[in-house]
Amino acid sequence: MSNTETTPTETRCGVGPCPVDGEGHPVVEILTPREVPLGGPRAMTVLRTLPQAQRSLIGAWCFADHYGPDDITQTGGMDVAPHPHTGLQTVSWLFTGEIEHRDSHGVHAMVRPGELNLMTSGRGICHSEVSTAETKTLHGVQLWVALPDKSRDAARDFQHYAPEAIVIGGVSLRVFLGTLAGQVSPVRTATPLLGAELLLEPRSMMRFDIDPGFEHGLLVDTEAIELSGTRVSRGELGYVGTGVEQLTVVNPTDAPSRAILLGGKPFGEQIVMWWNFVGRDHDEIAAFREEWQAESERFGRVEGYQGAVARLPAPPLPTVRMVPRRNAPTANIAPR
Repeated sequence: MSNTETTPTETRCGVGPCPVDGEGHPVVEILTPREVPLGGPRAMTVLRTLPQAQRSLIGAWCFADHYGPDDITQTGGMDVAPHPHTGLQTVSWLFTGEIEHRDSHGVHAMVRPGELNLMTSGRGICHSEVSTAETKTLHGVQLWVALPDKSRDAARDFQHYAPEAIVIGGVSLRVFLGTLAGQVSPVRTATPLLGAELLLEPRSMMRFDIDPGFEHGLLVDTEAIELSGTRVSRGELGYVGTGVEQLTVVNPTDAPSRAILLGGKPFGEQIVMWWNFVGRDHDEIAAFREEWQAESERFGRVEGYQGAVARLPAPPLPTVRMVPRRNAPTANIAPR
């Protein structure tokens, strides 16, 4: 997925252990989303929780868009022309609908519910994403992972994985990256990560052990879920810092609920993220933009895309030099 903002901003990560409340529960920091028009004839809207001024990264997760359920007969659906990426991996995960993916690595694949598509840009790639004609409702998440310096100039790559669901109590769990509740994903990542979909039956609860060296975020798709005693509403992302060994997730409602759990070891490198590029400083980002505009072989070409425009142009660079940001310290917020 492309960041289609005309004035995109940039990013860094700060790390600290998770504070606890008076009862010893981990403090959950709430990241509220902002609405961003993605594109299409009538501008499908997504909810973006990462990056933002409050927190730029969770582990190496650097971008989180949540969209739908979207009636594409009204919005026009998803039609994102070929656009570039550097220094990252894209993680596509759908709840409903279908998206056609094409990239300059020569991959032509479908993104379907419950199936992970992970694309590695390496030093440069471009791709397109289009919802299929059979899709009536589009609903899912698009996530990005920043690549560490040792891996960011690697070759382009693409991995597909369809994890089986396991049921623990009233919770169905699909682990698409990393390890959780005894489930292990075979998908390769450049830094230690966790990605899982949780489906909770009404009034159900799940308590699970986590890696205390990870920080975690729970992105809620439905009305509300309680994360370790703190209510996280639809579209919000509840963040928990390192040093926590166990999390509790509760569905307090009379309807099924769903969330995406993200985790990873704190990303120890400074990055600048602007538009669809992850780099290390202003000059590198400016060079990526110039190469994309010049149709450089760094990014290659997408074959078979039939949209109205052949490729997305890059927006103008900011008028000031881009610098990395730090995450704000984890707030000592009481559960709500």
